Amino acid sequence: MMRQKNIIRTGIIQFDVKPGDIKSNVNSAIDGIQRLAGRHADVVVLPELWSCGFDRENMASHAERTPEIIEKMARLARRHHLIIAGSLPEHDNGFFFNTMFLIDKDGTVARKYRKIHLFSSIGEDACFQPGKGAVVCNTSSGIFGLMICYDLRFPELCRNLALKGAQVVLVAAQWPSQRIAHWDILLRARAIENQIFIAAANRFGNDSDLQFNGHSQIVSPTGEILTVLNDSVAEGLADINTADITAFRKQFDCLGHRMPQSYNL
Repeated sequence: MMRQKNIIRTGIIQFDVKPGDIKSNVNSAIDGIQRLAGRHADVVVLPELWSCGFDRENMASHAERTPEIIEKMARLARRHHLIIAGSLPEHDNGFFFNTMFLIDKDGTVARKYRKIHLFSSIGEDACFQPGKGAVVCNTSSGIFGLMICYDLRFPELCRNLALKGAQVVLVAAQWPSQRIAHWDILLRARAIENQIFIAAANRFGNDSDLQFNGHSQIVSPTGEILTVLNDSVAEGLADINTADITAFRKQFDCLGHRMPQSYNL
């Protein structure tokens, strides 16, 4: 049966991103994508730096392999007619970025977003340059905003995406278990305050002294958790109805009631 035009079947994938092990990570991603393709997903979201993790000492060599990884994902996107999004290390003109690539169903890179807020507590700012602007992408399945991990703590960025028309914000992350309560709260807050959907893929597994327990999830504009993944390697799926955004905003027009001239930001 054909799906309604305003339904986006959205998938999230969490797995143990093994630092520096590109072959294993790419295979894990492909396995998850293929399982979600079998469930007729329109879009799938992968974790942050899903090809290599935060293998800082070898990030330059990992970034050099990103184009070939994108080409593999492009072939998958074309074969299964779905959108693939997730962050990878990018090298550009002597600089390195933590970049979220969004590959559309035809295999083209529709847009890319370079992470703006770098997490200095783990030395991310010593490895990457910050991005310069918010990114909203109009695709074959809907209008998506892009965010990466620590960005979630900065409400101005998500608000900017909503004001630019994003229906769903896709989040790629490696958010550790000791702060997972913040992750859960912030995902719901960003969805509720901007009256949009959030689809967030987090890592699961261990990395030196850090543990990652997933909690990848899809959240509605009212804060309802449509699907959540707990402590395992797994995929999740939810049908997002973008008509719900319009309906909810008719009841509570929070964005329309903003008074930016009074905030002095």
